[in-house]
Amino acid sequence: MATNDTINVNVKSWQEPYKTLLKARNHYWMVDEPVEIGGKDSAPKPSEFLLGALGACISITIEMYCARKGWTLEQVEVQLSMDRSASETKIKKKLLFKGNLDEDQRKRLMQIAQACPIHKILTNPIVMETIED
Repeated sequence: MATNDTINVNVKSWQEPYKTLLKARNHYWMVDEPVEIGGKDSAPKPSEFLLGALGACISITIEMYCARKGWTLEQVEVQLSMDRSASETKIKKKLLFKGNLDEDQRKRLMQIAQACPIHKILTNPIVMETIED
């Protein structure tokens, strides 16, 4: 990701409580909340998309690295879980590599996972600014 990369997403409430429409470039997707908190569970909840973005970014970064190095990688699987408390959020990652990789290559890929852009965003300070209309 470039240093001054600007990404825009537009979010609008939808026809049902908590159901939300998101748009980025020419892509649309929905977010919802589970039934137990008033949603319809018709789509993943926002935190699941957050973990999904992290996992996808890790997978893509590893695939790109292997392609550049000419390493035989058949598949990457990233398993993620998140626990939140009042004082911290803990994300656990498990990476599984399928392919003809030796132990040193696997260790290197574990390091490369830390270099994905979403990982960097989540582990660096974030400044949020609300702009009123």
